[in-house]
Amino acid sequence: MSDTLVLRTATADDAAGMAAVIAASFAQYRGRLVPESGAFRETAATIAAELDGGASAIVAERNGEMIGCVLVEEKEGDLYFGRLSVLPSARGQGLARQLIDAVEAEARRRSLSGIRLAVRIVLTDNQRLFHALGYRETSREAHPGFDYPTSINMRKSLS
Repeated sequence: MSDTLVLRTATADDAAGMAAVIAASFAQYRGRLVPESGAFRETAATIAAELDGGASAIVAERNGEMIGCVLVEEKEGDLYFGRLSVLPSARGQGLARQLIDAVEAEARRRSLSGIRLAVRIVLTDNQRLFHALGYRETSREAHPGFDYPTSINMRKSLS
């Protein structure tokens, strides 16, 4: 059987699969993030509501099986992405980068000037990946209830 990778825009029918991919992808962060990631609260219903509310998503499928996804929405004239998720069994093959490339292509299609994301301060490997792809820190934020920064906001200009 051929090994076919497809990246496509998600539909509401993908919400349950996306919730499962997000849960499996973020499982490694349970107990490492303070506060815990909101990804642990994602369900098919919350994702469907986000998609109904104006967000969109890109899913990655290999041979018909969902192996990755990313949620996107317009914010402040840019395209923001979050919940970048790749199943542990599909890691190490450049899929996260392909999903980010797809987000950037979508931003260009929408004639937006840049891409934004937020990454936890403790996730230095993720920060290195985003930095290598041209994202730069714009600010640091504290989650509600914290008096010190817990995440880094990053942006890449498309102009």
